[in-house]
Amino acid sequence: MKTYFISGIAADGRLFRHIRLPAGFDAVHLNWIMPQPDETLENYAVRLAEKINTAEPFVLIGTSLGGIIATEIALKYNPLAIIIIGSIPVISQFPGYFRIAEKLKLYKIFPGSFYKYSAKVKHYMTRENPEDKKIIIRMISETDPAFITWGIRAVLKWRNRRIPKSLYHIHGTRDEVFPYKFTSPDYTISKGDHVIVITRHEEINRILAEIFSTFE
Repeated sequence: MKTYFISGIAADGRLFRHIRLPAGFDAVHLNWIMPQPDETLENYAVRLAEKINTAEPFVLIGTSLGGIIATEIALKYNPLAIIIIGSIPVISQFPGYFRIAEKLKLYKIFPGSFYKYSAKVKHYMTRENPEDKKIIIRMISETDPAFITWGIRAVLKWRNRRIPKSLYHIHGTRDEVFPYKFTSPDYTISKGDHVIVITRHEEINRILAEIFSTFE
């Protein structure tokens, strides 16, 4: 069965380099496409879903922005399951400062290049192993600043209030983007940060094996 992975905003399939699926499930990485001017998350999700064979059973796995996009796809195309990691499925789990950022339109004040620089500086100081750190910084460097600006704006304007069927939510208690206290995950990674698909991949793989065993 095809399992479609959707990465975070300044990342690609390399973000899931340590993730292992059970036998019988094939990983397919959905690469980002460039958004149209002022495109909503909902419309973008529909276009990205054109890469999915929705005529057969499939699973979605998304992290951060990818989890939000996966949620929108799941609401329209009914996958066998959707698994979000370090993400949120509904706007009620937004931290309050997201709403302030949207009202102030901070995505217009700070360009995408600013967020790229900030993200790279942050990861120079985090605890990933040297090879993972190098790959994360490379992914950030290769991301188009215009895509980052669009992604931030689209997330801040997102208004979904429906939780898709067969949703599984994995979240770290030290997630710095979507704070744990605002979320309602099914699986908690103690002291896990926002990139737990890399920093805590052993635990993520165990949880995925448990979830996927219910499909057999």
